[in-house]
Parts: sequence; C-alpha cells; structure tokens
Amino acid sequence: MKKRPELLAPAGTMEKLHMALAYGADAAYLGGAQFGLRAFGGNFTNEEIRAAVQMAHRAGKKIYVTVNVFPHNNDLISLPDYLRFLAEVQADAVLVADLGVFMLVREAAPTLPVHISTQANNVNWRTVRAWQELGAERVVLARELTREEIREIRQHTDVDLELFVHGAMCISYSGRCLLSSYFTGRDANRGSCAQSCRWKYALVEEARPGEYYPIAEDERGTYIMNSKDLCLLPYLDEVVDVGIDSLKIEGRMKSVHYVASVVKAYRMALDACLSDVPYEVQPEWLEELEKVSHRAYTTGFFFGKTTAADQIYGSSSYEQSSDFVGLVRSYDEATQLATVEQRNHMKLGQEIEVFQPEGALFRQELAEMWDADGEPIAAAPHPQQIVRIRMERPAAPNSILRRDVPMKKEEVQ
Repeated sequence: MKKRPELLAPAGTMEKLHMALAYGADAAYLGGAQFGLRAFGGNFTNEEIRAAVQMAHRAGKKIYVTVNVFPHNNDLISLPDYLRFLAEVQADAVLVADLGVFMLVREAAPTLPVHISTQANNVNWRTVRAWQELGAERVVLARELTREEIREIRQHTDVDLELFVHGAMCISYSGRCLLSSYFTGRDANRGSCAQSCRWKYALVEEARPGEYYPIAEDERGTYIMNSKDLCLLPYLDEVVDVGIDSLKIEGRMKSVHYVASVVKAYRMALDACLSDVPYEVQPEWLEELEKVSHRAYTTGFFFGKTTAADQIYGSSSYEQSSDFVGLVRSYDEATQLATVEQRNHMKLGQEIEVFQPEGALFRQELAEMWDADGEPIAAAPHPQQIVRIRMERPAAPNSILRRDVPMKKEEVQ
C-alpha cells in the first residue's frame, strides 16, 4: 500500500482556512500577528489561532503556525509567552528557521512539535539529518532541489520531509533576500517583503542620469528576476515516489478562490496517485489551475537547473480564465434557492459555473435573483451583497460561483 502524503494548504484568514479544509486539505499553515514571514498575509490573532486549531481538530485535520522570522534581540522578549500559548491551544507544530528560536521552543514549550522552515535553506542530507538529531519532526526542503537530490536526502534521513509543489517562486535561495530591505526598508526576512524581484528594471549609465536602456530587446524594460509559478501536479506521482511526506501549496496572501481551486485540484490528483490505477493527469485538473490568478507555470528545479524558459522577462502580470463572483452560504432544497454572498458583479443572463467542495462542477444561466428583502433584482453590484439565486441543481454550502473571462492578464505594479 502506498504511503499517504499530507496535502498542506495556506490559510491567510479564517475564511481561507475554512475553504482549504472544505476543499480537501489535510492540514493548513498560518501565521500569527508576529514572528511569521507574511506581515501582510491576513495574519491571525491569538483568539483566531485558538479557533482555527479547534476547527481543524474537529475535522480531524492539523494546524501549523509559522514562527520563521529571523529575530533580532527585541523580538525575543515576547516570543516565549507566544510559544507557550501555541502549546496551550494545541497547535500541531510550529515552523521555525532560526536555530535560536528552535532551542527556545524546546525550553519554553517542550511538548510543541517543531518543523524546520524552507527559510533555513535545507538543501542537503547532512543538514536535514542534523535537524532530525536535534529533535525536529519535519524539515521543509528548499525549492532549489532536484528530484535526485530529494531522493538522496530521503535515503539518509528518517524525519518527515515537506516539499512545495505549487505557487510562487523566489529569486533568492528560499526567500533569503535583501532586495526588499535595500529598496524599500521592508525586511523580507522579518515578514515584510515588497517583492522587488517582480519590478521592471532597466539599465542606467552613470554619466547619463535619466536615460534608461532596456536590458532585453523590449521597449518596456525587462523583469530580470521574475520567475514563473511552480506547478508539479502533472508529476505528482514522481513527487510521491521520492518519499515526500507533505505536499505544500504556497499562497497565504492569495484569494479564497485560489485556495479552494488549487487545493481541490491537488486533492483529486493526489487521490489518483494513491489509487491502484496508474497515474494519469486529467485535463480538468489543469483547467482548474488556469482559472485562478497565477503566472505561467514551471516545474522549477525538480527536473534540474532552471533556464531562461522558467522566467518571465516581458512583464510581471498574472493571468486567469475565471472571475469569482459569489460564494454559496446555504441551499434550500425545497425552493431550489441558494443564498449567495456576492464577490464580484453579477447580473441576469450571465452563464455561471458552480464549483463545489465535493462532486462535479456544473454550469447554468443566472436566470432569477432576489435581494435580501425578497425583491427581484437584475444585478448584484454591491460588494458582499446577500442575494438568493434559483439553482438548476443543488449547490452545496461553500460552493464558488464564477464566470468565464478571456484569459485575463493583471499587471503587477
């Protein structure tokens, strides 16, 4: 019988956590108000962390909390109390990158399991084994590893191994970057990355200030450090085969739509990997990944060193083929009416797609709609407006309503 890896999802907010678990994640990782590397990721208060752990445990799932900041001395003052709090609420693990923080967890909260963050640059089996011998329960491998290197690490270690399989790539070694701090004063290693690698750059000669020369043959300049997004779904059977224990999806700052769609696509793919039937990638899985906001996809370092084909030099735009327009809050079988929270402009006559946590998606025309007072309406223009929609088929709570758009590109400034 094949070993069943964990599917690990990002959770930037309580709503995203709820959707990640509903759409098939086995566990989720999140950050508190301090000590994580996503200062703008919709981080959780202490009470929200407590509620998140309770929600996950009721569903038989797990919560990992990021404490992977590289702390300065003043960061250490309140950290012991925070670690004791995480142990008290029974978080399933903390992710750390700093050796001092690792030792502090052992002192302040010895029962709290520790995972070693990818920020620790875990690129060889000696490093992974050292963390194992120090007592870490899991090591998150660097994105910069090939399949053969991962296999060798697995052969030399017994600790759980976690690998990023989907999401944004960083120009620096697993996020150890100074660009953001240099250009903006926002320290990427303390949670405030400005994503300077995604900016447009040009060449300036010292004696000709104000004259900008494109680095590539493109009049707009060039995005010289702008990687494509990682996607290993087509090769998930090979990822499982090298002995990975947890498949990690990046994206705590991404949308509810992104979390639900990517998690479900990987859930279906992973279940197929674990079946007795040879793994065969289904077109609908790949179509699902195209519907959410993303950059063009790459396999990263998994099959070897990256090349120019893994970068996007012409722009820093995202693309997507669907817009998220509504979230089903409840469904009444007797009346066939769904109560929906609007997330984008909807109007009668549009064809919508209903994407559900379980079961197949379906399409229908938006033919009848009422406001919260029961008055018929032709459109729902107001953000998070509550409406009722006549459904042609049952729509489960947490279903996402979306509409097709031409492959839309959104420029990142």
